[in-house]
Amino acid sequence: MSLPIVFLPGYLCDQRMFLAQAFDLSQSRIVIQAPLIGERCEEMASTLLPNLPPRFALVGASLGGTVALEILRKAPERVKRLCLIATDVFPDAPEVSADREPLLVQARAGRFAEAVRATLPPEALAPGVGRAHVLETFAEMAEFHGLTGLQIQTRAIQRRRDHQSTLYRAQCPVQIIAGQHDTIVTPKRQAFMAELAPRAEFTCLETAGHLPTLEDPGAVAHILRDWLEAKQKAA
Repeated sequence: MSLPIVFLPGYLCDQRMFLAQAFDLSQSRIVIQAPLIGERCEEMASTLLPNLPPRFALVGASLGGTVALEILRKAPERVKRLCLIATDVFPDAPEVSADREPLLVQARAGRFAEAVRATLPPEALAPGVGRAHVLETFAEMAEFHGLTGLQIQTRAIQRRRDHQSTLYRAQCPVQIIAGQHDTIVTPKRQAFMAELAPRAEFTCLETAGHLPTLEDPGAVAHILRDWLEAKQKAA
């Protein structure tokens, strides 16, 4: 049987982030949509690991990608495929971490929606008629997490470790997917990540920015299908 595939959602996102890809892949393999539970990325990974299959393919976006790297660091023998989407392998720079604080203050002051909008500016997504819908979907997912979720996940991002060595030591095939219009984790930054991993492939979508799974869901599903099938044949 094909490897189960585990999806880990991004910052302030939930299972709606991978809805199209999970549906597509569920026709040929077991699909697990896992939540991020815990206050730090390490805790989120440790909470998930006892509940995951012995071996699996792992797809994480944004914060979920960082947690995926933590899972790889803790249990490399169990992760047989790894896909990172709009993920930053580096820790928060001090100035970036400091810039997150006013957003938390804003949210605590009752301006939650404004704070959420500031975390994902429109220019971080691909231009076009679909941008407004993607922003609306992101806002709905963030609303589901609420103020507590915003605070917890922001702190987790601020405290994330440097995972360059995790990628460097990765023995499994790694697929990195970036959006050409991503201003939060630039394609150049993500291309560098692909150079770190010994068995990495890098794909940059001209039709997407920071949320490729929502901006061009069909393209991401196609990349994942081809990647998983190719690696199975090579294994």
